[in-house]
Amino acid sequence: MATPGAEEDPLARYRSPLVSRYASAEMGFNFSERKKFGTWRRLWLYLAQAEKSLGLPITDEQIKEMEANLDNIDFKMAAEEEKKLRHDVMAHVHTFAQCCPKAAAIIHLGATSCYVGDNTVISYFHFPTCRAEQDEDLARVISRLADFAETHADLPTLGFTHYQPAQLTTVGKRCCLWIQDLCMDLQNLERARDDLRFRGVKGTTGTQASFLQLFEGDHSKVEELDRLVTAKAGFKRSYMVTGQTYSRKVDIEVLSVLASLGASVHKICTDIRLLANLKEIEEPFEKDQIGSSAMPYKRNPMRSERCCSLARHLMTLVLDPLQTASVQWFERTLDDSANRRVCLAEAFLTADIILSTLQNISEGLVVYPKVIDRRIRQELPFMATENIIMAMVKAGGNRQDCHEKIRVLSQQAAAVVKQEGGDNDFIARVRADPYFSPIHNHLDNLLDPSSFTGRAPQQVAKFLKEEVRPALIPYQSKMGGKMELTL
Repeated sequence: MATPGAEEDPLARYRSPLVSRYASAEMGFNFSERKKFGTWRRLWLYLAQAEKSLGLPITDEQIKEMEANLDNIDFKMAAEEEKKLRHDVMAHVHTFAQCCPKAAAIIHLGATSCYVGDNTVISYFHFPTCRAEQDEDLARVISRLADFAETHADLPTLGFTHYQPAQLTTVGKRCCLWIQDLCMDLQNLERARDDLRFRGVKGTTGTQASFLQLFEGDHSKVEELDRLVTAKAGFKRSYMVTGQTYSRKVDIEVLSVLASLGASVHKICTDIRLLANLKEIEEPFEKDQIGSSAMPYKRNPMRSERCCSLARHLMTLVLDPLQTASVQWFERTLDDSANRRVCLAEAFLTADIILSTLQNISEGLVVYPKVIDRRIRQELPFMATENIIMAMVKAGGNRQDCHEKIRVLSQQAAAVVKQEGGDNDFIARVRADPYFSPIHNHLDNLLDPSSFTGRAPQQVAKFLKEEVRPALIPYQSKMGGKMELTL
């Protein structure tokens, strides 16, 4: 089904710019008016079908009439009805009844507005709509980063703690830190999706009183009605107890997962932005791309900055359902509705944009090994002091004497770097000092960067083999294709 144009969707002009510019067509359609009201009609059909099967006087003709008009939505009429009635659900009951005159009397039979409203929102969260798509997008990003980590598993790079030079790691190992966070997000998305239940058929305050009256006090038929409609909607279970609405804590669970994803992406893209400043790694930069209107030499990490910007927005959206759930009075209050219409859609649309942008970044990361090596060489001499001491002791030297010699030479070298702006000449001083002549021929081996990365390459291989690749198996058939993203 095509996404509706503005002429058939009177609310299209209120669309978030996120939808029209960056969000995928599938995600945009998932939160469109056509998808929403089409789902309402299907829910009314499921209800009528189930009620008929349990003995209510509903005819095959009425069911067929509803089936024939599921997508025949007169948006203009619905908008006019809503303006008159000030009630969106009743406006669409009337609009549906207009094209289903024979079924008009049984549309929405026994139900309350939240039957269509809440169950539709739950269907947004569930398969085969946005949640499954989000899982696949995230899996695709993880797959691309896993390939990157594998390629650079052995490439030494300077590690940082407190953003100060620390011991060496590898480019691939650092990428695995990113992947591990995203794998946790993928697991959380899967768990949240699998935990979702349908609101089901519960009535105005969740007691199912209207349905019990329809079935003349037959509790078993009311329970079967709930089960049948839940199954028709594609769910295995419904919430056993609700008020008029499902618990708004469900929204918290869903948006918490997306907010956590936002935190992961923000950390990854912040690292990339810092590495771009160091000129060690850059995001894709197009041949004719302009980094700055005033400074033509600049290569600003615009995609990573966009991810960070949107991730901050995504992380704040979870505050809305937290506040909403905390102020729901008794069986429900309507101050949740307007808030949820904004924050729930925005969360999924924002996550969709972030993931598509991050995929683009992950597929075009550029590494500059010579810059990385130069930075290592600037810091490695000081890191190698312990290795030099051990080598001197093995050659017959005294540890304390050697320690004092190195302390003096390293302070002199540090002064050259900090006070004169020169290069680190510590190794040159060691080579020039006769005291260290027993190990002069071994200095190159002692300064081999790969000897300072510990088990980083082995950790990358094991992590990718035992955790990452197995987690991606369910998504393998859907992870092909490169994402093209314009700035």
